[in-house]
Amino acid sequence: MVRDCLDALVRSDLEMARRVIGDDDKVDAMNREMFCILERQMRLMPDCDEAAIHALSTSRHLERIADLATNISEDVIFMVAGAVVRHQPETFE
Repeated sequence: MVRDCLDALVRSDLEMARRVIGDDDKVDAMNREMFCILERQMRLMPDCDEAAIHALSTSRHLERIADLATNISEDVIFMVAGAVVRHQPETFE
């Protein structure tokens, strides 16, 4: 997503920017799934809680990176097409 949002910026590529925005939902879902998996793991193996917390933190940071890539992509769409798509994903498709 980071590479694609930067490529979209350099190339003024609206389609690539839109794909990055669409991929954000997948990353959000993966982060939620990771939370559930790690919560279950900590209940089954309390001794592994520190490692699970580190894994959860990593997952959250990766999700945040995806959010920032999405923000860049939204800015690309605004710069190229003049359309404000932030918080309105259905308006740019």
